[in-house]
Order: sequence, then structure tokens, then C-alpha cells
Amino acid sequence: MEPKTNKTFNRKKQLFLLLFTIVIILFGFWFSINNIYKFTKGYFADKTYTQSSQVTEPTKKTEKDTEEELYSERPKKGEEIGELYIPKLNATLPIYHGTDEDELERGVGHFAESVLPGENDNSVLSGHRDTVFRKLGEVGEGDWLIVRTSAGEFKYKVNKVRIVDDDDRTVIVPKPRATLTVSTCYPFEYIGSAPERYILVAYLASKTVS
Repeated sequence: MEPKTNKTFNRKKQLFLLLFTIVIILFGFWFSINNIYKFTKGYFADKTYTQSSQVTEPTKKTEKDTEEELYSERPKKGEEIGELYIPKLNATLPIYHGTDEDELERGVGHFAESVLPGENDNSVLSGHRDTVFRKLGEVGEGDWLIVRTSAGEFKYKVNKVRIVDDDDRTVIVPKPRATLTVSTCYPFEYIGSAPERYILVAYLASKTVS
């Protein structure tokens, strides 16, 4: 016959194991429910965000997208696009799209790979020192350069004068603001192919859009 103390001990042991098992089951049940809740919440939150992004992303506009469109289309090579007025010299010069000899023989050439006058970034103009720009050396810091095109009138103030080598490509690099870069050969009295370039760097001060 099993002693009474052993029976009591066995019952307590069984009860303890039963309670322990119930606790484990309840903890597992709670853990599963909690994870399912978090997963479901995260899933729907992510789905809502994705759908929201798909709806709103196409409507987001960068600064460049919101920039006012000044020109409906790019001009063709050799086409006259406007005029450059230099108050200091009281000179008005025609501007042609392109910087080949054909354009430079007729007036000021607009470097075709640069933006058009009035647009953000660097608009580059070039001319011969012995024709349209023979007096450009008289123009310096603080003077005005005014460009008139089909898009309107754009007034630039000369901020810097540079003398660079003829192969210096920094003249045509992009700029963070609306800039007009005017270039001609230098020295002005040099006989033959000049080794340097006289550069005017001017920033857009005002514009009147047509």
C-alpha cells in the first residue's frame, strides 16, 4: 500500500505540472495572438502607405518641374534667337543659335548645349574679338548685359571678369543659378589665334516675360 505522504506529493506534483502546462499553453496562445496582431497591423499599415505613395508620388514636383516654361521649343541651329544689348557700349548685337563660324560671322553665337537666355543654369554666348566684341574689354564688374528673346527681356549684372586659357572648359559648366557667360578671344590686339579668352560672368537680376 502506497504511503499517504507519497500520494499527497504525487497529487501536488501532478497539479503543479498541470498548472505549469496551462501557463505554457496560455503564454503560447498570448504570444501567437500578439504576433498575429502586430503582423496584421504592420501589413495593413504598409499596404496603406504603399497605396498612398502610389497616389501622391506622381504629383510631387521638383523645383525644376515647377520652373516657368520660357520656351515652347528649342531653336534650330543658325536661327536668330534674339539680341544682346550692352548699355556700357550702347551696342545691340544679334544672337544666333550655334557657335560655328557661320553663326559667329553674323553676330553673337549661343552655345547650343547650354540653356537659353533667362532659364536657370548657364547660358553661354560667344563672339569674335575683332567684330561684335571688339570693345568687350571695356565691360566689367557691375555693368549690365540685357538679352531680349521671344520669351522676354532678361537683365544680367556682371559679377566677375575672368581671363582663361582657350581650352578652359569651366566656362561652359552648369551653374546653380541663372547665369549669362559671355566669351571672346583675348588679348584683344593679339595677331593670329589668341591663346586666351576674356570671360564675363553675369547673374540674372530681373526678367520681364512676354
